[in-house]
Amino acid sequence: MSNALSGKGRISAEMAERVRRRADEVGFRPSQAARALKTGRSGILGFVMPDLSNPLFPKLAQSVEIAATKAGYGVLIADSRGDVDEQTAAIERLRQRGVDGIVIVPHRGTRPKIQSLPAAVIHTPSDPLNTVSSDHAEGGRQAAQALIDLGHRDILILGGDRASEVQRDRIDGMVGVLGPVARHRTAWTTDGFPDIADLVAAGVTGVLTTSDLIALRVLGDAYQAGIKVPDDLSIIGFDDMPLATAVRPTLSTVAQDVGQIAEKAVTHVHSLINNEQSNAGGMVVPMTLTLRASTAAARHHQTGEPS
Repeated sequence: MSNALSGKGRISAEMAERVRRRADEVGFRPSQAARALKTGRSGILGFVMPDLSNPLFPKLAQSVEIAATKAGYGVLIADSRGDVDEQTAAIERLRQRGVDGIVIVPHRGTRPKIQSLPAAVIHTPSDPLNTVSSDHAEGGRQAAQALIDLGHRDILILGGDRASEVQRDRIDGMVGVLGPVARHRTAWTTDGFPDIADLVAAGVTGVLTTSDLIALRVLGDAYQAGIKVPDDLSIIGFDDMPLATAVRPTLSTVAQDVGQIAEKAVTHVHSLINNEQSNAGGMVVPMTLTLRASTAAARHHQTGEPS
């Protein structure tokens, strides 16, 4: 029966079809535990995330689960909760539970060691261990170019944490566009959230952020200060989280194709599990800029050389 259900072994197509049809009639399903004993594989992948409370990661987890199911795997999810030691412990727990491979989004500033397990790292192109990721620098360039095209020449770049390679790559992309043509300054929320009213009074007309969460904080501060968005200030976020279209004005943002990233990561791990060649290593996936109501043409176009 096992050969008929798996399509392996010497058995005619007619007999295999008769066995499968009868198995469906009686509701028979192969035992995953028995198959694991026979093959030495669990049919399970581990997925380690840095912070499940971040609205981006549940969407990515769902995409990984969909891709894994398509490839014939179940998924065990571990949340390192922003803690480096917990990340290491989560990887070890998954190893002990017999997962066939691991997909990991590393905690910022870390290079997780995953020995003796097929693995895919979803991070950023500047990470030498990266398997597949969004083109974060290109996303930053798209966002910056959008404000330049709208006539903005005094721009704040606002990041969340200097330790994040993803955020640094996004900012590098922004600076590369803004440098020759616009006044710009970079601030980090870990140093304290800047006073948006003071910045607008000093001439800032646009804010580029490294996440939608930061952009939403800017939007809220602007509202509290009586600053009109986008008339007085244009704002662009990153990652196109669900709240981006729920707020008013709706948030312009740069989106990752998490479905494609998840599929490439799972395909890479599946190939390693089966000792096959994988082409996913170091692959980057394009990002997409969506302009919404939080951006508009600069009211006062500044001239002269950037200082």
